[in-house]
Amino acid sequence: MKLVRTRDVNYEVDFKEAVLNPSTQDSSLYAPKSLPKFNGYEFKNLSYKDFALKLIQSFDFKLDELFIKALNAYDSFDDKNCPINIFKVSDKLYINELYHGPTRAFKDMALQPFGVLLSALAEKEKFLILCATSGDTGPATLKAFENKENIKVACIYPHLGTSEIQAMQMNSLKAKNLKTFPIEGNFDIAQSILKNLLNDEEFKKDIAKQGFKLTVANSVNFARILFQIIYHYYVCLSFDKEIDIIVPSGNFGNALGAYYAKKMGARIGKIKIAANSNNILSEFFNTGEYDLRNKKLVKTISPAMDILISSNIERLIFHLFGDKRCKELFTSLKENNFFKLNKDELELLQEDFEANFCTDLECKAYIKDFAKTCIIDPHTATCLKLVDNNKTQIISSTAEWTKFAPSMYEALFDKEVIDEQDALIDIAQYYEIGIKREILDLFNEKQKELKIYQKDAVKNAILEFVL
Repeated sequence: MKLVRTRDVNYEVDFKEAVLNPSTQDSSLYAPKSLPKFNGYEFKNLSYKDFALKLIQSFDFKLDELFIKALNAYDSFDDKNCPINIFKVSDKLYINELYHGPTRAFKDMALQPFGVLLSALAEKEKFLILCATSGDTGPATLKAFENKENIKVACIYPHLGTSEIQAMQMNSLKAKNLKTFPIEGNFDIAQSILKNLLNDEEFKKDIAKQGFKLTVANSVNFARILFQIIYHYYVCLSFDKEIDIIVPSGNFGNALGAYYAKKMGARIGKIKIAANSNNILSEFFNTGEYDLRNKKLVKTISPAMDILISSNIERLIFHLFGDKRCKELFTSLKENNFFKLNKDELELLQEDFEANFCTDLECKAYIKDFAKTCIIDPHTATCLKLVDNNKTQIISSTAEWTKFAPSMYEALFDKEVIDEQDALIDIAQYYEIGIKREILDLFNEKQKELKIYQKDAVKNAILEFVL
């Protein structure tokens, strides 16, 4: 199968080219022109890795040996036989725990195999991988490429825009091929820096002089989405009926994986999009308007969702309405900070999606109330607003609670945190739950003094890193 540009289906590339060179001259993304049909229920008795290979083979990328090697990355998870865990809340509600990898976030589900895959595809070439993160992508990317030969990773993130644990995870890694670039500003600024660098011919020439090519680990890279389809389809195999999936959403890659799984054959009813107070996505799915005018990013207790420009909406628009309409809408978004679907388009969109948003106050209340059942992180908690007790539903739980100690402590005990490590231990003791040693060990690491970058300084700083 070839992949095409979302704004020009006449431009085709193979999977390897899309992974190694995901940036396009027209700022579009690579996506399948059409999705393969895949009867995954025939393989419901297979292990997760074997099922994953069958699903990937349905795309006919002809790289089976590399994918087998990549999927072995799941051996580093809590249970090497199955990287996910399905927690039963009731007969109607389940939680798909996607955070049992090395950095305790769902990003490991895609980035651990992606790290192996990209390293193998790169062969003897040298690559600079750019990454922009609002929280979990950074730690997962850096961990995935730690000490990988011929690869350097530059990770851009908003200083004070992630949790302390996430920042410590990023800055405690000592591998010389990794470097973080904390910036003044929010995630949308970090993501714009990344996109500008991808389209900066001068920057590409400068790193080429050092023998490097440029690629990205964010979900603009289709390989990330490919691995995210798998767990949404796989969880459906445990049920003999149609289910709804509730997804906390920021950049929309996770929810897009659920949508692709549905269109490939998974018995999924509605995909319910949970947003936080940056409710750009809930507005879009309810009104058909993507409106950035007069919008300012709000800092919330669910930082991975603090995003206004959700890159993967473009792939959804492309799949629904084609490349010409996609180009028209996203040209309008770039020029006017706004686009609007027509009535028929909105109705088609809402056949598959519902959406709502959750304030921090509501989120904290959900965390405290749900603690009678289990401890969930602030991102997962936003999903509870969308629960319908009359339907069988699965919540995609995207991070372990330990990554957000201050918010968790305030929600559970109605007190401000003085010391984050003490807060983690207090929660664990009170609710009789464990904390992974890797999380607690972060507090014993001597944290290096960080240089905070202005957005205009990042380009030269990355070039210095490559040198």
